[in-house]
Amino acid sequence: MPPGILTLADGLAEKATLSPANTGFMLICSALVMLMTPGLAFFYGGMVRVKSVLNMLMMSFISLGIVTVLWVLYGFGLAFGTDAGGVIGWNGDFAGLGHIGLTQLWGTTTIPIYVFAVFQLMFAVITPALISGALADRVKFTAWALFVGLWVTVVYFPVAHWVWADGGWLFKLGVIDFAGGTAVHINAGAAALGVLLVVGKRIGFKKDPMRPHSLPLVMLGAGLLWFGWFGFNAGSWLNNDDGVGAVAFLNTQVATAAAMLGWLAYEKLRHGSFTTLGAASGAVAGLVAITPACGAVSPLGALAVGAIAGVLCAMAVGLKYRFGYDDSLDVIGVHLVGGIVGSLLIGLFATGGVQSHAKGLFYGGGFGQLGKQAIGVVCVLLYSLVVSYVLAKAIDVVMGFRVGEDEEITGVDQAAHAETAYDFAGAGGGTAARRTTALGESPTKKVDA
Repeated sequence: MPPGILTLADGLAEKATLSPANTGFMLICSALVMLMTPGLAFFYGGMVRVKSVLNMLMMSFISLGIVTVLWVLYGFGLAFGTDAGGVIGWNGDFAGLGHIGLTQLWGTTTIPIYVFAVFQLMFAVITPALISGALADRVKFTAWALFVGLWVTVVYFPVAHWVWADGGWLFKLGVIDFAGGTAVHINAGAAALGVLLVVGKRIGFKKDPMRPHSLPLVMLGAGLLWFGWFGFNAGSWLNNDDGVGAVAFLNTQVATAAAMLGWLAYEKLRHGSFTTLGAASGAVAGLVAITPACGAVSPLGALAVGAIAGVLCAMAVGLKYRFGYDDSLDVIGVHLVGGIVGSLLIGLFATGGVQSHAKGLFYGGGFGQLGKQAIGVVCVLLYSLVVSYVLAKAIDVVMGFRVGEDEEITGVDQAAHAETAYDFAGAGGGTAARRTTALGESPTKKVDA
């Protein structure tokens, strides 16, 4: 993604010049990644009960507001400014994004800094939104909004620097993360676990039915995520000149299809049915797993990554019942586990002929790359887990992270937003019809003046 990775490609021009084609391509990719956040909102919104739909949508949408503002003020500078010790960056010209030339290029790429900044912004937006799925039905909206602002500042911006920025310590180590297996998915999944340890389980967990209220909405969200993910992955090469982005695009499709089939096969063997929720979840698991690997593996490798991730993620979602943590919408089972699987499988399936010369174990590279990938996985997971727990605990002490029991039972939509997702007042003839029917009268009977 950053220019340092680009130098690994053969045939890179020594002196870059602005490319209108690549600039337009990256703007389209940025728009596709932005669409993923509303897609995620629909995906999560369909999976919750009716009383929590709007809150689930808003927990994603608020990220578009908060993270965008923070990114412009200081986030881009912290993530991609001049390196300081491999841990964080800073560049005064990036503060406020007001001191950058309109055609000033990003490093050795052929796109303006502004284009790179807006593309990376969309990654920063969706990452905290991913966490929200683990917390459905029970957290204060104000506490969540505060957590988003703090979390991106002290977790996401530094981790993005580690992984993608020139000088970032994981980048210099040689950890491969094409589009966000560590920085986005492991980061969000570990954070979800950290916050869950603070807020606890939903009322009725393991006792009351908590089925998705709208599977069509889930499928719509999954489809939008799949569509937008092509920008997420293919765009991460930052150009369309050498075919690497095309391989990433193809691998995204291949792995997602294989993961969906793998999840459904496991589901059929284990539970006896092919479910729409399984299809949607399997597709997302494949998208997650191929994200770090799409520029390192061949299409056959992508098939393996997807199939393995589909089965392992399907198995992992059941762990919450065994270990007693209430991950409402399986953020840990899909994003944390999928991110780990995809990141580690680079150490097995990297061909050394796409984004870089690094080879995995099955292509004669030994255990070296696998070891680097494992270091990246463990360090990001532990950092995000610990810091997220501390942030959530601090918010809980100061203002309370969780809604009251009555509000949770009634529904956070009413408590936080004073709205309901669906208005059934007009169904069957409206309030008057229900009143007259309840009185034993015909809803069509005329009432004398």
